[in-house]
Amino acid sequence: MGFKVDHIKKEKKEVASLNLDSFLKKEITFGGNSFSNKKKEAFYTELFVLLQAGLELKDALDLIEKEQKKETDKKLIRSLVKNLIEGKNFSETIKEKKEFTTYEYYSIQIGEKTGTIENVVKELGGYYRKRNEQRRMIMSALSYPIIILSTAFLAVLFMLNFVVPMFADIFKQNNVELPWITQKIISLSNFFKDYYWIYLLVLLVVILFQKMNKNKLWYQKWITSFYLKIPFWGNFIRKIKIAQFTQAISLLISAKVPLLNGIQLTQKMIDFHPLKNALITVEKDVLLGKTLSESIRKHTIFDAKMVSLIKVAEETNQNQIIFERLTNQYNKDIEYQSKTLSTVLEPIIILILGIVVATILIAMYIPMFKLSTIIG
Repeated sequence: MGFKVDHIKKEKKEVASLNLDSFLKKEITFGGNSFSNKKKEAFYTELFVLLQAGLELKDALDLIEKEQKKETDKKLIRSLVKNLIEGKNFSETIKEKKEFTTYEYYSIQIGEKTGTIENVVKELGGYYRKRNEQRRMIMSALSYPIIILSTAFLAVLFMLNFVVPMFADIFKQNNVELPWITQKIISLSNFFKDYYWIYLLVLLVVILFQKMNKNKLWYQKWITSFYLKIPFWGNFIRKIKIAQFTQAISLLISAKVPLLNGIQLTQKMIDFHPLKNALITVEKDVLLGKTLSESIRKHTIFDAKMVSLIKVAEETNQNQIIFERLTNQYNKDIEYQSKTLSTVLEPIIILILGIVVATILIAMYIPMFKLSTIIG
């Protein structure tokens, strides 16, 4: 049993009013609500086990609610049970809660209408498990470089604010002629001491600008285009988004959703503009009778490997298997690239830090040699 295309398009208007950040965005920006992705993984995994054991949905939620440690989580699940008692569907109760995404709502709604709710819940548990694994990989890749970069910034800040002014006073008292590089470093130090508030103001403006415009189309176009142009990082981000797309399609196909409807639903959870824009075009092409492999071939965001495997899936009618295979391959690529990213960033940051510190020290010590000659 599938959904009609017209029905899907009508429901797009309803979901637009929810004002929810999509799941994918929460993964790249590492944000989220109190019911985190880690909790969702445990929630859907436990719910699947209980449903498979023969419990009714209400009873399963009651047991899960008793296991929660935080009162906010207990209250959330208790409200789900209350809505079920009032006669609402599980998908309707999910839709009303800001803790759950549009993607979860549609997935569970599909499970209810096709009689595959257990399978959908199981796949959602796996979905969030992979998202959490992906998040851990990225955090592991970036945590050490960020610590090094922060330490480097504080070290340079300390030198400009304390060390350089101390040397500058010594040179001034002894009328030492300063070389060009020393003059520039001292000027930079003085500028920072006098106008440090400008840096803070610029930082505040950037943060506010990002928060005010993050949901606007023009900003999403610009920021995603900027990300993709960054060497190595752009390809890394692209693979993350493609992996999320293939995993979503795999989940929907396993719930007996037609491929076209799966593409339409996946658009709702994607805010990565190049991919979202490509899927809109793909949907139009498929409606005109083109195959999926033909439709995605003309979009550069999809690589040749993906096009070839999807063509095989269409010829052998094994869409779910192929999309699962693609997801696994992309996740392995992401894991490898995250390790490579960490390995590459660390020496680069250390090298830059060394050059900056060495430049400041050389700029300070050249006049000191002159000063020692004068005193001698």
